[in-house]
Amino acid sequence: MSPAPSLTALRRSARDCRRCELYKDATQTVFGAGPPDAELILVGEQPGDREDREGKPFVGPAGRVLGQVLDEAGVGRDEVYVTNAVKHFKWRERGKRRLHDTPRAPEINACRPWLESELAALEPNGILAMGATAARSLFGTKVKVTRDRGRLLDSPFAPVATVTIHPSAVLRLREREERAQATAEMVDDLELVLAELRQLPQSTID
Repeated sequence: MSPAPSLTALRRSARDCRRCELYKDATQTVFGAGPPDAELILVGEQPGDREDREGKPFVGPAGRVLGQVLDEAGVGRDEVYVTNAVKHFKWRERGKRRLHDTPRAPEINACRPWLESELAALEPNGILAMGATAARSLFGTKVKVTRDRGRLLDSPFAPVATVTIHPSAVLRLREREERAQATAEMVDDLELVLAELRQLPQSTID
């Protein structure tokens, strides 16, 4: 069995990905970012408008929500690796704005080899899938975020894995109290993973 490609090699190869049609309207491939020895991998759905322009994951409004969740759980952004299940921005035009459009199953499937290769290179102890697209890519169609969050799921990629909502779901809530509650529930989901990681003998999570 050949060794897994390095993250550097994967990132270089992904730049020219043509496995589905999304590359045609995207600015660039947005690969994952973070320390290669990270114990915890956070997997989102797809890049947003700002991520597509800058080429980095979670640097827009959803990234700010994620940063708040990490802060409240006592985790530094530089301690985790963040990536997306789909590496190109799928969007629809509304006036001068480019709005997120949900990837279809063929697009998720076309991008899955990149995500699986990332995970093989990283060998994480924990995975938190954020949103329905990430959950589908990692766990299949039988896992539902609203039903299965808050409990551990079997994964071939890490000993600890579960799902939560995507940070952008918090942004779509209108009431401040609703946003605060949704953020707190995301923190709970993250803390479940952290608590399990701390029980692993090889863990360095504080």
